[in-house]
Amino acid sequence: MASAPDRRMTPARTLVFAIAAGLAVGNLYWAQPLIEIIAASLDVSSSSAATLVTVTQIGYALGIFLLVPLGDVLDRRRLVPLVLTLSGVTLLGAALAPTFPVLLALLGSVGLTAVGAQILAPLAGELAEPERRGRVVGTVASGVLIGVLLSRTLSGFVADLLGWRAIFVIAAAATLLLAAVLRKVIPHLDAREPVPYLRLLGSVCTTVARHRAAPPTLAICAASFAVFSLFWTSLTYLLTAEPFSYSAGQIGLLGLAGVAGALAARRAGALHDRGWSAPATGIALAVLALSLVAGSAVGTSIIALVVVVIVLDVAAQSVTVLGQTRLFALPGSARSRLNTALVVCNFLGGAIGSAAAGPLWASGGWPAVMTAASAVTLLALVVWVFTRSKLKEAGPSAVAAAPHAEKADAEQADASR
Repeated sequence: MASAPDRRMTPARTLVFAIAAGLAVGNLYWAQPLIEIIAASLDVSSSSAATLVTVTQIGYALGIFLLVPLGDVLDRRRLVPLVLTLSGVTLLGAALAPTFPVLLALLGSVGLTAVGAQILAPLAGELAEPERRGRVVGTVASGVLIGVLLSRTLSGFVADLLGWRAIFVIAAAATLLLAAVLRKVIPHLDAREPVPYLRLLGSVCTTVARHRAAPPTLAICAASFAVFSLFWTSLTYLLTAEPFSYSAGQIGLLGLAGVAGALAARRAGALHDRGWSAPATGIALAVLALSLVAGSAVGTSIIALVVVVIVLDVAAQSVTVLGQTRLFALPGSARSRLNTALVVCNFLGGAIGSAAAGPLWASGGWPAVMTAASAVTLLALVVWVFTRSKLKEAGPSAVAAAPHAEKADAEQADASR
């Protein structure tokens, strides 16, 4: 059995976790900028090729629900490399896919196995010392955000030079390499009580209900992510219309402002470590609301819009990182199940936000979008006002109750039927 120092989240281990998490999530987005190229290569319509992104996202949602909870009962030192290895194999298969249906099936499998980041994040929260948990989780979250940004940029660049299949070969090689590295980097951990698989899945909801801080955290994060998705989806409509009339490439460059959100993530985690998680969440929601007010008045100024994008991204990512760190600070051994609940809620919130963008734009344009986003943000602020005392229960000292909560987790999983 490894000694306690061997399990610490050292800077080197944290960096490897962040890189692996970024690559795992980045694997979801390689095809996104290549829709037209793939359509021409495999002789299908652009609309058909666009389903590659949809199928990948559906696979990811299934993987979150079906695979991530296993992190609470299986050996992560084996589980994470296994998931990454399967992801690498499916990526290699995508590179060699002879037909569109085969590619579609393989990218669905890529989505299903791209959940390594969502197993690594709660593991990082578990291994980190309580006083450093926020910074560690924030660093891993930064890796995820940077991975999403770089995957889209690198995909188009590599495709221009070497063709669309090359990026999948490169991604497969990098993923398989990291699977081997993580097999060495993840420490030996204590064995856990086995839980039947269906009971494990059923205990996701009961685990959330058992922690007073969990439901409001999930609601606030889902609302923030819905606003984030609504804003970014509607931004495409705004920038392609007059007076901007930007091309897809120009709109894509604006996405680089998301680097600010990635850099803010680690800072937000540090606020949790100082015991400021609950008040910082309220401040982040207030800043999010102010950014939306400013966004409704940007007019024709792209500079003003860029400032709004940066501020909004920092606020939204801060809410997410603070919420995720707060869940990982809760006592017990059900962090993977709590992370499953968080990601599923965020996924649903994001889907609702994206789906609402079109009707809102058609009915009232940018003002309608900003009004709806502001309303959702204010609702999240109301939730925060009435539940902030519960949120404070998930501070850095919450880990002290871990032994009792771990027993409760096991009993609850066993009782779920």
